Amino acid sequence: MNLVSLRVITDDVARLVGFYERATGLRATWATEDFAELRTPSGTLAIGSTRTVPLFAPGSARPADNRSAILEFLVEDVDAVHRNLTGFVDEFVKEPTTMPWGNRALLLRDPDGNLVNFFTPVTPAAVEKFAGVAR
Repeated sequence: MNLVSLRVITDDVARLVGFYERATGLRATWATEDFAELRTPSGTLAIGSTRTVPLFAPGSARPADNRSAILEFLVEDVDAVHRNLTGFVDEFVKEPTTMPWGNRALLLRDPDGNLVNFFTPVTPAAVEKFAGVAR
């Protein structure tokens, strides 16, 4: 089994896609005006409109209602990401900090309030853990 993608439901697909394109430096692939994907070597962030929810099950997902999941991106230099996003991101939850498990992490909220973590392994154990994972 493989985790293929994580889908975020939003009322404004273009706004959220624009945010993630700027934050990640990736270009989205649009399937329709209601659905786009940002592909990385290890997984895909899918962004879908609330108009797609009834296709699965009416009322099964609500936009801007997440308080439990964190979207995480492994990056070369988390401090450079922070500099790039300063003045663009409305809410930094935690400035770049080296965590006890060896990652230097930046936690912020996207325009819908979802938590996003950009991190760079900095200790030998963390670097080893993510060796071979494309950034």
